[in-house]
Amino acid sequence: MTDTPSARLTGRPSPVREEPTKATGEVAQPGQSADKTTRPGDQQVDAETEQAGLPSEVAALIGKVQYEQEGEFPVEQGYIWTSCSSVENGNPLFWDEQVARAITGGPIAPPTMLSVWFRPHHWAPGRTQQALPLQVHFDLKELFGLPEAVMTDNTIVFYEPVRPGDRLRTHQILRSVSPPKTTKLGTGRFWVIDVEYFNQRGDLVGLESYTGFGYRRGASAP
Repeated sequence: MTDTPSARLTGRPSPVREEPTKATGEVAQPGQSADKTTRPGDQQVDAETEQAGLPSEVAALIGKVQYEQEGEFPVEQGYIWTSCSSVENGNPLFWDEQVARAITGGPIAPPTMLSVWFRPHHWAPGRTQQALPLQVHFDLKELFGLPEAVMTDNTIVFYEPVRPGDRLRTHQILRSVSPPKTTKLGTGRFWVIDVEYFNQRGDLVGLESYTGFGYRRGASAP
């Protein structure tokens, strides 16, 4: 099973796709918000949701804020250097404090590290259940009884820069679920999940949108 998106940056995904595509991303313009009520394709998403024949427990989740959480640790410079080193990213913005001060008013984390700050440790004191990233995705697989899934789209929009010492928080929102679809992988459903990220001051720092496809090989979808 593949539940990890690829990572190329360009534009936003359409609400539902039948063929896998690569990840995309963009930088928000000043004053741009994450208000989803006016995004292109909303009417299409609403119409497809109405026609999807969803179980009531799934339909009730659409548009609902879920899994609000704060990162297990603050944004930390050592993580930034380790991440840059692992991919040989020598951009002085992330290594030289004087350069960072001149360009961004001080050190920042690479924007593409946004989800890193919420990847759960394998173990944490007091944890009684396994922590999974993008929990809504796994919930939908269980609710529909779909054993396999892939991510077909991943778009990231960056807002305020993330800086060392920030304590980030996030939540997940299910945006849409398609009617049953059949692809070369099997029969199942597409779903779109948004993940919104904020700093400790309540400033929006990023919006990540995932399109997943949960499926069963050679069988009818629920």
